[in-house]
Amino acid sequence: MPLVVPTVGTVEAIASAQIRAQVTGQLTAVHFSEGKDVKQGQLLFSLDPRTFKAALAQAEAVLARDTASLKNAQAQQSRTDTLLERGIISRDQADTQRASSAALGATVEADKAAIETARLNVQYAEITAPISGRTGALGNHVGDMVRANDTLPLVVVNQVAPIYVSFSVPGRFLPDIRKFQALRPLMVSATVGPLTERGTVTFIDNAIDTTTGTIRLRATFANAAAQLWPGSFVQVALELTTQADAIVVPAVAVQASQDGQYVFIVKADRTVEMRTVHVARQQSDLAVMADGIAAGEEVVTDGHLRLTPGARVADKAPAGRAK
Repeated sequence: MPLVVPTVGTVEAIASAQIRAQVTGQLTAVHFSEGKDVKQGQLLFSLDPRTFKAALAQAEAVLARDTASLKNAQAQQSRTDTLLERGIISRDQADTQRASSAALGATVEADKAAIETARLNVQYAEITAPISGRTGALGNHVGDMVRANDTLPLVVVNQVAPIYVSFSVPGRFLPDIRKFQALRPLMVSATVGPLTERGTVTFIDNAIDTTTGTIRLRATFANAAAQLWPGSFVQVALELTTQADAIVVPAVAVQASQDGQYVFIVKADRTVEMRTVHVARQQSDLAVMADGIAAGEEVVTDGHLRLTPGARVADKAPAGRAK
């Protein structure tokens, strides 16, 4: 019988990317459908590239101009160096020419950097997905003027397969969690309506929350069918271990009195015996017994108020049986 800690968890995307433009321009195309999956590197948006291409062409022209000026300055420097050696010109004139040549060299390097920036802007006109995942609602549409690093993202992409479920359990379970995790990965079930997904614990927080007395854990689920959705609440069952040879009865069979808990045992002659029992724990609609009952014994699950020790019973439904 599994030893399960029930709780409530929250589904979280493993990665979430807010897509924003890195340059300002007019949105000319959207290459995906809202709410659909996209792959990392897939083209999502196109901005009007004409302004950026014109800026690149201008930067290349400036580089060509300054490169030509640099070559002329270098030729002039070579001549002035020769004239300086022959004593025809002063050292000041030669130094001035060297400074002019060096300044033009620095200008050419700045022009090259400007070209790289312009090329990047041309690339930024096409916006691709940084991660694989599911797209949300569009923040802009074709024809809108998109601004660089705008507050509102163009779209948000959430990775949903695999996916996280975060949940908290009472801190008293931490020693058991650490003990059983050292033996094998801890399994977690997440239930949404009739659907249940199974995953494993991949994170245990490094401190117990002093305000709630709980410890936060996170489990990873494959979520291949996308049953778990970011932001939703799910019923979580943390499976610590499995109790071998556990004696289990339907929880409705266990009754309470002033003297403690008891069950009615159905004997072979179909009469009942009232027997005191101790319940180790209850899981869902089953009670795991600590003592007081043996495997295979029949128990009464309905009509307890009409029973007294020695009364005869009749089956109206399949009898509950200890397992």
